[in-house]
Amino acid sequence: MGPVSSSGVDALLAKARSGLSRLTPQEASAAVAQGALLIDTRTETQRAEQGELPGAIVIDRTVLEWRLDPLSGVSIPEATSYDVLVVVVCRQGYSSGLAAASLREVGLWRATDMVGGFEGWVAAGLPVSTGPADVRR
Repeated sequence: MGPVSSSGVDALLAKARSGLSRLTPQEASAAVAQGALLIDTRTETQRAEQGELPGAIVIDRTVLEWRLDPLSGVSIPEATSYDVLVVVVCRQGYSSGLAAASLREVGLWRATDMVGGFEGWVAAGLPVSTGPADVRR
Protein backbone atom coordinates (compact mmCIF):
# COMPACT_ATOMS: atom_id res chain seq x y z
CA MET A 1 0.00 0.00 0.00
CA GLY A 2 1.27 3.44 -0.94
CA PRO A 3 1.57 6.51 1.24
CA VAL A 4 -1.51 8.12 2.72
CA SER A 5 -2.97 10.35 0.07
CA SER A 6 -4.26 13.86 0.57
CA SER A 7 -6.56 13.26 -2.37
CA GLY A 8 -9.52 11.00 -2.95
CA VAL A 9 -13.09 11.16 -1.74
CA ASP A 10 -12.27 10.42 1.91
CA ALA A 11 -9.83 13.36 2.01
CA LEU A 12 -12.37 15.58 0.26
CA LEU A 13 -15.04 14.64 2.79
CA ALA A 14 -12.69 15.19 5.74
CA LYS A 15 -11.82 18.65 4.41
CA ALA A 16 -15.50 19.47 3.87
CA ARG A 17 -16.47 18.35 7.35
CA SER A 18 -13.61 20.22 9.01
CA GLY A 19 -15.47 23.50 8.51
CA LEU A 20 -18.85 22.26 9.70
CA SER A 21 -20.52 22.16 13.09
CA ARG A 22 -22.42 18.98 12.26
CA LEU A 23 -25.72 18.43 14.06
CA THR A 24 -27.06 15.26 15.61
CA PRO A 25 -30.57 14.28 14.50
CA GLN A 26 -31.96 15.65 17.77
CA GLU A 27 -30.10 18.96 17.31
CA ALA A 28 -31.31 19.17 13.70
CA SER A 29 -34.90 18.63 14.81
CA ALA A 30 -34.56 21.37 17.43
CA ALA A 31 -32.95 23.72 14.89
CA VAL A 32 -35.87 23.23 12.49
CA ALA A 33 -38.28 24.05 15.32
CA GLN A 34 -36.38 27.35 15.67
CA GLY A 35 -36.55 28.19 11.95
CA ALA A 36 -33.64 26.37 10.32
CA LEU A 37 -34.14 25.00 6.81
CA LEU A 38 -33.95 21.20 6.69
CA ILE A 39 -32.93 20.25 3.16
CA ASP A 40 -33.35 16.65 1.99
CA THR A 41 -31.15 15.77 -0.98
CA ARG A 42 -32.03 12.07 -1.14
CA THR A 43 -33.18 10.73 -4.48
CA GLU A 44 -36.83 10.14 -5.24
CA THR A 45 -36.19 6.39 -5.09
CA GLN A 46 -34.53 6.63 -1.67
CA ARG A 47 -37.39 8.71 -0.32
CA ALA A 48 -39.99 6.29 -1.73
CA GLU A 49 -38.22 3.35 -0.07
CA GLN A 50 -37.31 5.02 3.24
CA GLY A 51 -40.00 7.62 3.86
CA GLU A 52 -40.08 11.37 4.04
CA LEU A 53 -38.43 13.70 6.50
CA PRO A 54 -41.16 15.80 8.15
CA GLY A 55 -40.60 19.52 7.68
CA ALA A 56 -37.88 19.07 5.07
CA ILE A 57 -37.67 20.81 1.74
CA VAL A 58 -36.55 18.38 -0.95
CA ILE A 59 -34.01 19.87 -3.35
CA ASP A 60 -32.13 17.85 -5.94
CA ARG A 61 -28.39 18.00 -5.35
CA THR A 62 -27.83 19.22 -8.92
CA VAL A 63 -29.59 22.54 -8.22
CA LEU A 64 -28.95 22.91 -4.48
CA GLU A 65 -26.66 25.93 -4.58
CA TRP A 66 -28.93 27.88 -6.95
CA ARG A 67 -32.09 27.21 -4.91
CA LEU A 68 -30.47 28.30 -1.64
CA ASP A 69 -28.37 31.27 -2.82
CA PRO A 70 -30.61 34.27 -2.13
CA LEU A 71 -29.04 36.23 -5.01
CA SER A 72 -29.15 33.49 -7.67
CA GLY A 73 -32.39 34.68 -9.21
CA VAL A 74 -33.84 31.15 -8.96
CA SER A 75 -33.78 30.62 -5.19
CA ILE A 76 -36.64 29.26 -3.13
CA PRO A 77 -38.62 31.85 -1.12
CA GLU A 78 -37.18 30.55 2.18
CA ALA A 79 -33.63 31.44 1.05
CA THR A 80 -33.93 34.97 2.42
CA SER A 81 -30.31 35.70 3.34
CA TYR A 82 -26.85 34.22 3.69
CA ASP A 83 -27.46 34.07 7.46
CA VAL A 84 -30.10 31.32 7.23
CA LEU A 85 -29.20 28.11 9.04
CA VAL A 86 -29.36 25.32 6.46
CA VAL A 87 -29.13 21.68 7.55
CA VAL A 88 -28.53 19.30 4.64
CA VAL A 89 -29.60 15.66 4.97
CA CYS A 90 -28.76 12.76 2.67
CA ARG A 91 -29.20 9.03 3.24
CA GLN A 92 -26.20 8.37 5.52
CA GLY A 93 -24.50 11.72 6.14
CA TYR A 94 -21.73 11.63 3.55
CA SER A 95 -22.79 13.58 0.47
CA SER A 96 -24.56 16.06 2.74
CA GLY A 97 -21.18 17.12 4.13
CA LEU A 98 -19.92 17.92 0.65
CA ALA A 99 -23.16 19.76 -0.13
CA ALA A 100 -22.97 21.83 3.08
CA ALA A 101 -19.36 22.78 2.35
CA SER A 102 -20.39 23.86 -1.14
CA LEU A 103 -23.18 26.00 0.31
CA ARG A 104 -20.63 27.66 2.60
CA GLU A 105 -18.53 28.47 -0.46
CA VAL A 106 -21.60 30.18 -1.95
CA GLY A 107 -21.82 32.35 1.19
CA LEU A 108 -24.27 30.43 3.38
CA TRP A 109 -21.85 30.53 6.29
CA ARG A 110 -24.14 28.66 8.71
CA ALA A 111 -24.77 25.70 6.37
CA THR A 112 -24.10 22.31 7.93
CA ASP A 113 -25.27 18.74 7.73
CA MET A 114 -26.70 16.06 9.99
CA VAL A 115 -24.62 13.21 11.39
CA GLY A 116 -25.89 9.84 10.14
CA GLY A 117 -28.25 11.31 7.56
CA PHE A 118 -31.81 10.08 7.25
CA GLU A 119 -30.78 6.68 8.63
CA GLY A 120 -29.46 8.45 11.75
CA TRP A 121 -32.76 10.31 12.06
CA VAL A 122 -34.65 7.00 12.01
CA ALA A 123 -32.19 5.36 14.44
CA ALA A 124 -32.75 8.28 16.84
CA GLY A 125 -36.47 7.48 16.87
CA LEU A 126 -37.50 10.73 15.22
CA PRO A 127 -40.68 10.79 13.12
CA VAL A 128 -40.88 9.79 9.47
CA SER A 129 -43.81 10.48 7.21
CA THR A 130 -45.24 8.97 4.04
CA GLY A 131 -45.50 12.37 2.38
CA PRO A 132 -46.28 14.18 0.36
CA ALA A 133 -42.84 15.76 0.30
CA ASP A 134 -42.22 19.47 -0.20
CA VAL A 135 -40.26 19.05 -3.45
CA ARG A 136 -38.71 22.13 -5.04
CA ARG A 137 -37.44 21.95 -8.59
